[in-house]
Amino acid sequence: MERAAVAQREKILAQVAALPGLPGVYRYFDAQDQVLYVGKAKHLKRRVSSYFQKDHGGTRIGMMVARIARLDTTVVRTEAEALLLENNLIKTLNPKFNILFKDDKSYPYLKLSGHAYPRISYYRGAVDRRHRYFGPFPSAWAVKESMQLIQKVFKLRTCEDTVFNNRSRPCLVYQIRRCSGPCVPEGQTADYARNVSNAERFLLGETQEVMDGLQAQMMAHAERLEFELAAERRNQIQALASVLQQQSMDENSATGRDRDVDILAAKVHGGRACVNLAMVRGGRHLGDRAFFPKHVEEATALRLDLDGDEDGDKGGGADGAGDEAGSITAYSPERQVLEAFMAQHYLDASVPSLIVVSEAVDDALAQALTQQAGFKVTTQAQPRGQRRIWQDMCIKGAELALARLLSEEGSQQARTRALLEALDLSAPDLDTFRIECFDISHTAGESTMASCVVFESHQMQSSEYRRYNIDGITGGDDYAAMRQVLTRRYSKLAEAAQLGTGRLPDLVLVDGGRGQVSMAREVFEELGLDLSLIVGVEKGEGRKVGLEELVFADGRVKVSLGRDSAALMLVAQIRDEAHRFAITGMRAKRAAVRTGGSRLEDVDGVGPKKRAQLLQRFGGVRGVAQASVEEIATVKGISRELAEEIYRVLH
Repeated sequence: MERAAVAQREKILAQVAALPGLPGVYRYFDAQDQVLYVGKAKHLKRRVSSYFQKDHGGTRIGMMVARIARLDTTVVRTEAEALLLENNLIKTLNPKFNILFKDDKSYPYLKLSGHAYPRISYYRGAVDRRHRYFGPFPSAWAVKESMQLIQKVFKLRTCEDTVFNNRSRPCLVYQIRRCSGPCVPEGQTADYARNVSNAERFLLGETQEVMDGLQAQMMAHAERLEFELAAERRNQIQALASVLQQQSMDENSATGRDRDVDILAAKVHGGRACVNLAMVRGGRHLGDRAFFPKHVEEATALRLDLDGDEDGDKGGGADGAGDEAGSITAYSPERQVLEAFMAQHYLDASVPSLIVVSEAVDDALAQALTQQAGFKVTTQAQPRGQRRIWQDMCIKGAELALARLLSEEGSQQARTRALLEALDLSAPDLDTFRIECFDISHTAGESTMASCVVFESHQMQSSEYRRYNIDGITGGDDYAAMRQVLTRRYSKLAEAAQLGTGRLPDLVLVDGGRGQVSMAREVFEELGLDLSLIVGVEKGEGRKVGLEELVFADGRVKVSLGRDSAALMLVAQIRDEAHRFAITGMRAKRAAVRTGGSRLEDVDGVGPKKRAQLLQRFGGVRGVAQASVEEIATVKGISRELAEEIYRVLH
């Protein structure tokens, strides 16, 4: 085995020696072919060889290098191309030693439809060139606030086109003076187009031009003695002025390039990191949004190890890895996190021309963003005036968001620790302690559904939740349902755990008392699993919250934790989540059964066309289910035999 490892290392070193001195991206893999790290380099050979030129000992880089079993490289033409490829691979492969942000591009926009009388609306999704979009906005609240303002000042419609096309008189929104009523002929005037134009200019930041135009219109109406129209323009000016005064922005100090600005601030503490993104669009500060990356501790420690090496890097990659041997440059964890965010967030999304940052970042990053955007993108770390105010606000927001996260995580860690102490359990690593909880839900025995929810790393892991349809039991037999779900869940998992390819939970919670626990005990005995893993959550006296008791399958005396116990709070949180997940699944299943659900689609010989004809004829699946065989057979294309089959399936 040792000889094979030596041969593998010699093979990697030979591959490193043959690398070219060109820009590119490198990837390290372990023995299980799992990606460990993705990095970029201006000079591939010099950069990659720095990992293998000395013994890094017990440092993070040493731990990673010891696990490298395979190396892949890709040569590109420029450093910007390397940056693009590096971050695409980071998001795709999720390497352990790279900082990784959740790929969240679902920012909301304000949409102005390409209609003769455009409609403003809240929008998420792919862009359609027939319409105009303004944003992105940091939150749905920011979009809706802007929509309310535009309704108040410019009176643009928000109704759907189907409603608009079938109105015979203006709606209530018109009555409260939030729409000019273009749905009826009286409102279809040139004023609506003018208001649309003013709304667009306002959203683009041309606020002073809009104010001047409204002022001129007001004076013109007054000169013609059209005092009601002049009063409307006056009200628009006052509403617009009121909004502008509320913005955290000094109009006198703002410049044209300040109409669209992003402000970024990074904070790292306690092994966690936060990047706070504040957005200025059309000269208006729209609020901020916090992001929390994964793998921060591993990636930042790896970078510090590289900085401590005499072959440390001169520059910095988007993941904080650096990319060129030369003079040592101290890379703070905040800078690493900030560069990782900018690369992963902007390289495949819209980017403003100015980004104010809390830490100076690599110039190559701005160059790559410029190349990607098609216009010059500038980063500024030491702003003045209004930009400095924005930066300070953003930094404070990052500090508060990170403190809130650490407080919440600390509370959850305390709960996990309290539960282990209450149950007298030991865990080698508290952060990997895993709990699975089961619950059964049905309505008078109908549509029985079992749920399994997972708690690990001090939080619920929703991606690992599972639902189980329970069949072949007497309706309402919760014990048989629990037996079935536990058998299905752990029969294969027990075999995999014995082979070392699977992992059993550290604790199994079942929602129920002695009866449910006894059933779980039988299943675990049959599978040869540890009975001490099973804990039942039994309702207390009067089924009151806070009086629950824990029942054990291994014969221990049941435990009452007390209303204020942190351990009971965690158990209740997990139990309630299992109940919620089960009951939502049961309701969906029950609704499908009662209405026929998708069973019509499962009938052989009923394709999309015939299904559409049936639904149109009988007004829905429920109508088809209520129809007789003779009535179904009257539909075009449905034979007597097919009608009988449809009737049989639905009944």
